[in-house]
Amino acid sequence: MGHAGMAAAAVRYLGSARAPAPVEALPRPELRCVREDERAPVDQAEFRRVLGNFATGVTIVTAPPSDSADGPAGFACQSFSSLSLDPPLVAFMVGRTSTTWPRIARAGVFCVNVLSAGQGELCRAFAVSGADKFTGVPYDAAPASGSPRLAGTLAWIDCTIHAVHTGGDHLIVVGRVDALGASDRDEAAPLLFHKGRFL
Repeated sequence: MGHAGMAAAAVRYLGSARAPAPVEALPRPELRCVREDERAPVDQAEFRRVLGNFATGVTIVTAPPSDSADGPAGFACQSFSSLSLDPPLVAFMVGRTSTTWPRIARAGVFCVNVLSAGQGELCRAFAVSGADKFTGVPYDAAPASGSPRLAGTLAWIDCTIHAVHTGGDHLIVVGRVDALGASDRDEAAPLLFHKGRFL
């Protein structure tokens, strides 16, 4: 059977195949925070202890000033992940009580700076609330958003806020990737967090 014959046979087969039944969409769960009257199923200290066994990378999420009276914003974040390849999306989680998050939300953009093994002190500085975290920290502007791109990091991901979802006492922030890059230092190790300390 030549190519034409095989094509004709494929057309006949596909024409005779029954169309699959439509798939029913699952109901979307209600997005909400835990109410005051809902008891936690596990002890919070035990939750932290067990989940601390999962080693994570460490990042600093930054944003440009949202107005002329404001400086750049940034906070240390270990809850970061790639999310989608097409379209290119990433996600990070931030506490609902964060004082930095409203400034990032107003800017509408952010840059994720992936920290290298020697940047533990930088991470600690960005974990403090209320201080001028950028004093003495070298950075330039990320190309798409203008967010601070910190010097010496392993990689940077420049994003526009795509969506925000509630997740208990945190918010799940989804960013659409506009630009990104990585260090050419192949031997450089990442900063890791495990059981309450840096590795």
